[in-house]
Amino acid sequence: MKITSAMKITWGTEKSSVLIRAWKRFQRDLAMTLQESPEGAKQEETLLLRITPSLGEEKYRITAGKKEMLLEGGDELGILYALLFLSEKFLGVKPFWYWLDQKFVKRKQAEIPEGMYLSPSYAVKYRGWFINDEVLLHTWKKSRFDRESGITENEGFEMAMEALLRLGGNMVIPGTDANSHNYRRLAADMGLWVTHHHAEPLGAPMFARVYPELNPSFAEHPEKFRELWRRGIETQKGEKTIWNLGFRGQGDSPFWENDPEYDTDEKRGALMGELIEEQYRLVKKADPEAVCCTNLYGETMELYRAGCLKLPEDVIKIWADNGYGKMVSRRQGNHNPRVCALPGEEEHGRHGIYYHVSFYDLQAANHMTMLPCPEEFVCSELTEVLMHGVKDYFIINCSNVKPHVSMLDLIAQIWRDSAVNPAEHRERFAGTYFGKENAAEVAGCLEHYARHSLKYGPHEDDRAGEQFANHVIRMLVSQYRRDPAHREEELLWATDAETLRGQTEWYRDLCLWAKGSYESYLQECGLVGARMSGRSKILFEDTVLLQAKLHHFCFTGAYLAAEGLLCAMEEDWKKAFYLAGKAEKCYRLADAAMREREHGKWRGFYANECLTDMKQTAWVLKGLMSDLRNAGDGPHFYQWQRDLLYAEEDRRVMLIMNMENHLTDEELFALMEECWDD
Repeated sequence: MKITSAMKITWGTEKSSVLIRAWKRFQRDLAMTLQESPEGAKQEETLLLRITPSLGEEKYRITAGKKEMLLEGGDELGILYALLFLSEKFLGVKPFWYWLDQKFVKRKQAEIPEGMYLSPSYAVKYRGWFINDEVLLHTWKKSRFDRESGITENEGFEMAMEALLRLGGNMVIPGTDANSHNYRRLAADMGLWVTHHHAEPLGAPMFARVYPELNPSFAEHPEKFRELWRRGIETQKGEKTIWNLGFRGQGDSPFWENDPEYDTDEKRGALMGELIEEQYRLVKKADPEAVCCTNLYGETMELYRAGCLKLPEDVIKIWADNGYGKMVSRRQGNHNPRVCALPGEEEHGRHGIYYHVSFYDLQAANHMTMLPCPEEFVCSELTEVLMHGVKDYFIINCSNVKPHVSMLDLIAQIWRDSAVNPAEHRERFAGTYFGKENAAEVAGCLEHYARHSLKYGPHEDDRAGEQFANHVIRMLVSQYRRDPAHREEELLWATDAETLRGQTEWYRDLCLWAKGSYESYLQECGLVGARMSGRSKILFEDTVLLQAKLHHFCFTGAYLAAEGLLCAMEEDWKKAFYLAGKAEKCYRLADAAMREREHGKWRGFYANECLTDMKQTAWVLKGLMSDLRNAGDGPHFYQWQRDLLYAEEDRRVMLIMNMENHLTDEELFALMEECWDD
């Protein structure tokens, strides 16, 4: 059978908002990949779409004849997946077509061989993404009004959810805090199950957002909490919702930070268990068939493991990795117990995972760059997850999608097939998006990425993302400016050095290694990119090469800044100022590297890079430079200028201190570079 833009469509089922949107998406795919049929062209090919419930949830069956094709789905998602299958298999539209700028050469028609095409089975029942820490998507292409649907939506969020569907996903947390509410309707109209952030039970608004003047204490305001839960249930009743139960604080923190009377594990677990049971009853009263889950995350898992937290039997228990890909409890501040985060053989019931390809912890995680662990490590962890019977629920923290597409693609294959060969995946992924002629070399760069990552601790997952090169140096600089006589207590998770000097030396040595490692990696990627051409070259520069540059600039900057701090501790103020300036320049180069890759539809994508915030690190170092100049050249600020500008005989004649305006810090540093750089 031939697919053309003039194909006749017949609906054998009532069209819902989900099906209308799915069909419009397919029509857009046709327009992207096929030439427009001449006016008056005879419509010989017919496509019939209908729901056949006996096929089962999410299942489809496509029967292609010579001129007719029957597309059946067990439900709306079955129809939707069938259309996406046709789009990928026969039109060539790949899951990350939008995010990796796939280009299409339009054909007159697409051929579908006669026969039957059946939907795949999935190893995991509920499969989705948490669009979290979404600061780039939040501001980029903010609003786009769809006149037909009447929905104002952000293109980034819509296209993230489309990519998820194309990968076989069926569930989403459509943002964090306010965004999760703003894009809940869009997610539902796209056919996805909606679930909730672990800090927002039942998808209700945060207490502190509704009652900003009140202390968010359940002991003080129990009925106000209950009213928010009831409101959350009422606003989502009748939707495809997986209800998250729980009770945490008004951020990513324990509730007892606002309720200090709960000062033992027994008290904390008892209250949390009672409230989860109460939420469970509220949900089941509204919908006896409702699916419920709860996150065993951070302090919640510790309470559960200690036997202090009891949960309803049919609730999906969601275990979480530590943010670095390892299925152990996350590090919180300096507390890092690394408790195994998988159910034991005796723990029956339903289980899921919350897994990060991106994480934000103000310590060492990756947000703007790929997970620094090897794909082999991720495959091993997720294989272990499935072996423990965790097959009911996978929610993957996808962050802003674009920096993490390779790992998201890998995990999607695991949730479908339960296994994947990492080497084969890299080759296939690289060939799909960068061209078969470049597949081997691009796959090699993807493989070597983890080899070059910095290992900062004893565990296999103690690998540093770009946050290590930004947040840690900001900790050290801030502590130096605040109180150089004492160490930075927020760094005890990483080093037991007794002094700020010891901490800085530890960090300097690590960053020196990373600087050399990423110089080598950047050189490797640069040579690969130089051998590419056309669209593939641009895409490589936008993705793999960009990430190599970010690590190179940030870790080089971190090393120079640490060296500068050590010089300052020796009161070598001028050299410290110079090194801080060199470091500040590196972080500005990192920010510029991102902004240089904003072209076409990506204009402004990195403008709100505010979590790792490389430009903020540069700003912190500018403040340090001011302090160093004040210490070494103040209060009159003429000596460094004379040393750099004047000839020896003029320097020694001090009748007039300076014959020109005082240089700014930026001008003085530029003069140092001119005089001192090779």
